[in-house]
Amino acid sequence: MGYAPTPWVIKVMSFSSLGLSQALLDAVSEQGYVEATPIQQKAIPAILEGQDIMAGAQTGTGKTAAFALPILHQVSCSLLGEQANLSPSGAIQALVLTPTRELAQQVYNSFTQYGQNSPARIAIAYGGASLNVQIKALRGADVVVATPGRLIDLMARGAVNLSQLKTLVFDEADRMLDMGFIDEIKRILRKVPVERQTLLFSATFDPAIFALSKELLRNPALIEVDARNTTAARVEQVVYVVDADRKRELISHLIGAKNWHQVLVFVRTRHGADHLAKEMCKDGLKTAAIHGEKSQGARDKALASFKEGETRVLVATDVAARGLDIPQLHVVINHELPHIPEDYIHRIGRTGRAGKEGLAISLLSEDESWLLEEIEVILDERLPQQWLPGYEPDLTKAPSVSRKNSRTAQKRRAKQRATGKRTGNSRR
Repeated sequence: MGYAPTPWVIKVMSFSSLGLSQALLDAVSEQGYVEATPIQQKAIPAILEGQDIMAGAQTGTGKTAAFALPILHQVSCSLLGEQANLSPSGAIQALVLTPTRELAQQVYNSFTQYGQNSPARIAIAYGGASLNVQIKALRGADVVVATPGRLIDLMARGAVNLSQLKTLVFDEADRMLDMGFIDEIKRILRKVPVERQTLLFSATFDPAIFALSKELLRNPALIEVDARNTTAARVEQVVYVVDADRKRELISHLIGAKNWHQVLVFVRTRHGADHLAKEMCKDGLKTAAIHGEKSQGARDKALASFKEGETRVLVATDVAARGLDIPQLHVVINHELPHIPEDYIHRIGRTGRAGKEGLAISLLSEDESWLLEEIEVILDERLPQQWLPGYEPDLTKAPSVSRKNSRTAQKRRAKQRATGKRTGNSRR
C-alpha cells in the first residue's frame, strides 16, 4: 500500500469552494465558520472524491468537521436520490468509531449541528447509558457515532446493520490501540463491506498506527498539516520540578495566586483523580473528578458544571483527554505525566483551541524524569525545567520509584500496546 502525502500550502479558502451542498454551507455559516482550516481544506475534497485518507492535525484544528461535513454531504445526496444506489431502509451508511464516551458525544453534537438542514438521521451509542434507548434511536439511523465496546453489544443483539456501510471512520485511532480495542475493531471489520471508504483521523501518528492503516486503508492519501506529533504553537509549556507530596499544594497555590477560575488537571489513575479532587476541595477550591468508573450521568454533570464555571477545577484521567471541548479553557495542568507520551499532546491540546492562547503546566517529580524524556523525544524538543520559589524540591530525598523499575514498566506498556491488549482504561 502506498501513501500519497498531501503538502500544506498556507492559503485562505472558504467552505463554499470545497464542493459541499448549500444546506451544509448554511449550517456552517450559522456556526460562525467562514474559512476552512488547513485539515478541512485537504480532507474534505479527498473524502468527497471517495478516497481513503489517513489524516493528522493538532487537536482543536477542526478534524471533526473535516470528516463530518463530507459524510453528511454524501449521505444527504444518497437520501435525496442524487446517487444511483439508494441505501435500503434501516441500513447505516456511515459509522464513526471513537475511543471514549466524551469524544463520541462531541462528534455526535458536531454531526447534529452541521446536519440540521440535512435529511440524514444521526444516532449515538456508548456504554454507561440505556441500551434500549440507544436501540430505539438506531432504528432508521443513517450515521452512527459509537464506542467500540457498546457497538459490539448492539451487534450481538442484532440492533445494528452494517451490511450496507459506505464510510467507516476511526477517530483518534491511536487512542483506540492504547485502550486495547484491537479485538473489537477486528470483530467490527468482519461485519462491514470490504468495498468501503475508510478514514483514519488522529492528532498523533506512531508505528502502530501505520501498521493498522495498512490493514484498513486502500491507497490512502496521507494528509498532515503540521509536523508530526507536534503541540499547538500558541500553547505555552512550563515544567515545574517539585516533590511528589507537594504537587497538590503547588496546584492550589497557582490557582489562588493567579486567580484562575477554570483549570483542567490530569492524573494517571481513577483513584488518584478522586483523591486529588477531595484534597483540593479541602483547600477551598470547588473540584470534581471525571474518569472511566464514573457513571455517565455523573460525568456529564461534572463536565457541565465545569463548563458553566460552577466548578473551578476538573480532575481527569486520560479517558477524558480526547473528548473535552472547552473553547475558553486557558490552563491545563499535568499533576502526573502520562505513561504514553502521545497522550501529553492530547492533554495539553485541551487548551489553545481554535487559535487561542493556552498554558500547559507539568509538575515533575524526581521519579518521573524518564517520562519527560519520552515526551521530549516525540516532540523533538526540550522542555526546560524550573523551580517555583517556595516549592523547590528536596534534593536529599531518594526517588520513590527507581529509574530501572520505571524502564521495566515502560517496556511492559510498549508490549501491551503492540499486542493490542488492554491497559486498564475504561473501554466503553
